[in-house]
Amino acid sequence: VTLVESGGGLVQAGGSLRLSCAPSLRAFANYAMGWFRRAPWEGREFVAAVSWDGGSTKYGDSVKGRFTISRDNAKRMVYLQMNNVKPEDAAVYYCAAKATTTMSSTENGGEYDYWGQGTQVTVSS
Repeated sequence: VTLVESGGGLVQAGGSLRLSCAPSLRAFANYAMGWFRRAPWEGREFVAAVSWDGGSTKYGDSVKGRFTISRDNAKRMVYLQMNNVKPEDAAVYYCAAKATTTMSSTENGGEYDYWGQGTQVTVSS
């Protein structure tokens, strides 16, 4: 199983960026999907999660109201729309898959089954 993130890069503070994740999961709809990030010298931080059908979402406090997670099961894609980006959003962003049809513990990275390699987001102020 591979999860390939894309869309990272350099963004100006206040700007927008959209990250994409393409998981090679055979039963994609059986997985909740999450985004996490890790800044230099920081621990892993939960960013957002979306349920198997896209009907439920969860966000970390630092991104609520600015980031939106979504998924397209027909295309087998997951997205993270990042708006009003701040310098503290700079990090490596990881896509992850959790085999569940609920949203239980989707903020806990230790609960995920598969991870991508990450995509770098750099913010210029």
